[in-house]
Amino acid sequence: MNDRTQQMAEDPSTKELNNFVQTLLKQMQDRFDEMQGTIVSRIDDMGKRIEDIEKSVTELMNDLGFSDDENEKGKQL
Repeated sequence: MNDRTQQMAEDPSTKELNNFVQTLLKQMQDRFDEMQGTIVSRIDDMGKRIEDIEKSVTELMNDLGFSDDENEKGKQL
């Protein structure tokens, strides 16, 4: 390290700025992790809801007398 670099590294304002940036980055990472967890949880909930809707639609179609063979024919058209 040259003298100028060493002086800057020891400067209190440089240390404060460094600490501030490190703290800010840590807070941003924590917030990102929290948001990621929330998003994954919501996607899981949506997947479960979609499965429930599919089951309900299948039950309704069966109650109305539609068979699986008719459903497959309708998908092919």
